[in-house]
Amino acid sequence: MSKLIAKNPTAKHNYTIIDTIETGIVLYGTEIKSIRNGKVNLKDSYAGIRNGELFIYNMHISPYEFGNIYNKDPLRDRKLLVNKNEFNKLVGQIKQKGYSLIPISLYFKGNFVKVELGIGKGKKLYDKRDDIAKRDAEIRIRKQLSEKNLE
Repeated sequence: MSKLIAKNPTAKHNYTIIDTIETGIVLYGTEIKSIRNGKVNLKDSYAGIRNGELFIYNMHISPYEFGNIYNKDPLRDRKLLVNKNEFNKLVGQIKQKGYSLIPISLYFKGNFVKVELGIGKGKKLYDKRDDIAKRDAEIRIRKQLSEKNLE
């Protein structure tokens, strides 16, 4: 059973998610305590490959209030843990033109913190408008159906 900690609110708005993958993350004790308190932000974060390893960048974990000298930099690069076959699959998909690694959510799975990464392609402005129009149409349809059911 998994417990959601944080979601990236802009991931599905700015990208078309093609595939997802679950990864572990290397954290320190005070970072875990801050995460348990819900002090994490994925909004501007992204993932990438550096020196043959997978990292997440710009994920903000607020310093733990009782951590004093043990607190780490809130925006430091954090290593993601993934097995070799999945890593090779990711590298192959990322090398295609226009694909990026986007953190979608952060959650507990047992005692471990996991990151759900999405392989996505950036949306153009007209794609975003189409998605908004479709969502509005679905809302109007649901509203009309519920009104008919009440009569």
